[in-house]
Amino acid sequence: MNERIKLEYAAAAAAIGILIGLLFASPFVGMADNGDFLRVLMTAGLDYNPAAVSYEDRFFGWANSVFAYEGLRGAYITSQLIPVYIARSFGWLYDQTLFNVRFLGAVYSALLVSAVFLIVRSGRRHSLSAALMLAAGLLFVFLDVRYVAYFNSFFAEPVSLLFLLLTAATGLRLAQQDKPTTGAALLFFVCAFMLATAKLQNTPIGIVLALYGLRLLPLRWDRAWRRCVLWGCSTLFLLSALLYAFAPDGLKHINLYQTVFFGILNESPDVKGDLRDLGLPEKLAVNAGTNFFQTDAPIKQEAPEMKEDFYDRMSHGKVMLFYATHPQRLIGLLDRAAERGVQLKISYLGNYEKSEGKPALALSERYSGWSRLKAEFMPRSLWFVALFYLLYAAVCVVEWLRARSTAGRMTAELMLLVAFVGVFSFVIPVVGDGLADLEKHLFLYNAASDMMLVAAAAWLVHRIAGLIGGRRRRSGYGSYRY
Repeated sequence: MNERIKLEYAAAAAAIGILIGLLFASPFVGMADNGDFLRVLMTAGLDYNPAAVSYEDRFFGWANSVFAYEGLRGAYITSQLIPVYIARSFGWLYDQTLFNVRFLGAVYSALLVSAVFLIVRSGRRHSLSAALMLAAGLLFVFLDVRYVAYFNSFFAEPVSLLFLLLTAATGLRLAQQDKPTTGAALLFFVCAFMLATAKLQNTPIGIVLALYGLRLLPLRWDRAWRRCVLWGCSTLFLLSALLYAFAPDGLKHINLYQTVFFGILNESPDVKGDLRDLGLPEKLAVNAGTNFFQTDAPIKQEAPEMKEDFYDRMSHGKVMLFYATHPQRLIGLLDRAAERGVQLKISYLGNYEKSEGKPALALSERYSGWSRLKAEFMPRSLWFVALFYLLYAAVCVVEWLRARSTAGRMTAELMLLVAFVGVFSFVIPVVGDGLADLEKHLFLYNAASDMMLVAAAAWLVHRIAGLIGGRRRRSGYGSYRY
């Protein structure tokens, strides 16, 4: 018991130390805005730093640590608003003139430390070796500056990362309880809700997690438990579906434009033929290869004729049908996504404030070992991605078949869910947004894949230690649990 407590607390303490050095020490490290901040700022009652008066000061080149307080001016729906409102409240108590984004970084940091603590504790239930590998992997991978620099920003990516980790952690906790509590089940559903509603592209994940939640029903047979699980599943399913259904038309228009003009038609061998297959007029061919935010598109993205000729005719259902009948085109785009998906670095968004004296787009390299290792050595092939996911899934299935307990089977199922999140987060950005901003849109894919790598390493170390321990016991050297 003492060893277990020391290990998980040691991992949490190490995480705190790394996060303080990266996010709260000088110089300030965050993420520059690419224009996405405004939706959240308006809904949270915040505005851009009044001192950053020029376009260059506010976007792309430099991050900003302070923002102005402002009245509510929008109604953008996302679970990201919950940590933002919490941080805003603490920031207001500290300084009522300017909001320091480090308060939001502190909220996210507390969630990451909690995830590390819970996952290491769950790993220790299997073996000390597994827990040690999990602790080392989590600290090396998920505290990399390319992940945590997002914490000092208003991007939704941290919410996706943190609640993917916490959904797995709370699911493992449920699996390991002899008699699962309703409190633990509610915490699992809350984490799944936060993950599913962080971004529009995550909402189908919520539907799958809601269906998985039905798996919890046989863990207990009393009425209170069944009511808790059924309410959790139905609420998660309904909220995920509603968030997608009532997404702003403007956001859907952006996604559709990117999907078609910067995805399907981008470097297409037959642009006009693709337009005919999509049921669109051939005159739109002049916009092939442009993205929604370009100002020099031949036909302006929000021109009245685009509504009639494109937005009213196009849907993601038609996109899916196109790829179903042109699978080679989808494979080609996915191969390009695999090539760019190993890159955690977003080179067009700076990490430093302008006052630090760094050049525009300068990036921090402190504690970036994992992201540099991944960018340099990870294979950049769709076939490697497919092989890794198939091998991982096969091991999960074998572990499920070998498991003699409900806890073992649920653990294998949760690990398979992480793989599902990875596959989904790899395909959907391409199908739903083309090749635009791909490194950033593959953030959740990277997070899920890195979770799989850490879990696979812990499983492998656990199995090797088990073999060594078995030999030692047969040789009469004791029965210590490795």
